[in-house]
Amino acid sequence: MQVMKRLPAALVALSLSLAGSAAVPALADSPVVAKVGDLEITKEELALGEAELAQEFARVPADKRQAAVLSALIDIKLLAQKADQEGLDDKESFKTSMRFIRDRTLHNLYFQDTVVAKISDEEVRARYDAEIAAMEPETEIKARHILVNSEEEAKAVIAELEQGKDFAELAKEKSTGPSSSNGGDLGYFGKGQMVPEFEAAAFALEDGKFTTEPVKTQFGWHVILREEMREKPKPEFAAVEDQIRQVVFREKYFELVEKVRAETPVEILDADLKTAIEAQQEQQQQ
Repeated sequence: MQVMKRLPAALVALSLSLAGSAAVPALADSPVVAKVGDLEITKEELALGEAELAQEFARVPADKRQAAVLSALIDIKLLAQKADQEGLDDKESFKTSMRFIRDRTLHNLYFQDTVVAKISDEEVRARYDAEIAAMEPETEIKARHILVNSEEEAKAVIAELEQGKDFAELAKEKSTGPSSSNGGDLGYFGKGQMVPEFEAAAFALEDGKFTTEPVKTQFGWHVILREEMREKPKPEFAAVEDQIRQVVFREKYFELVEKVRAETPVEILDADLKTAIEAQQEQQQQ
């Protein structure tokens, strides 16, 4: 799956947008679930808290997560009240934080409303079809192996195989590898997935043949049986739908950002930062 090369800053902005794409729907007359003094915590605010604090509470069991988030919101309200009473909301650091939070929230909502909400299932499916059509066919093989500690042991295994012994049974009996209980079955694999010596020997075999010389790798000595070669199946839509949707999000996001940047002058006043950004832009265009 090809992903467009972009500036790291743009990727951060996009991650914020995608997080915002799971925005909590507004609830009319949202029920109040708790009160902190005169302040109310509504069900809508609780849902927002769950979304915003998802990472912090990821390890909390699902049936206890909402209560944990509510407890955290109560603590937030209590300390926020104290901060208000001490006039901390007048500090410039608070105002700077609020400007950033406002801009980020509006950024996310704009992306949600103008892009995410308008991407149809048909568009995602069409992008999947295009990606599948562009994929180069890959071959992979299904193989078994018997792993032993010495060349002599490997040669003894080969001698037994040449006498007609069953490969899978010998693997269960003699292999020291983790696949021994499965008769040495490694399943299907393509090029680049095994250590080079193993891969070269396995792909050089014909279907149904085993290596007549031991194959040495960093793990020990192998006897390899290649069972069959096939064209690697292309992923089903259901298996990659979320990934495809993220690709569409990214492309739409960058299209939107480029359009807006073209409409509005952007001037970077810090000379070092300007140089760094220009260097990144040149690199991405190469």
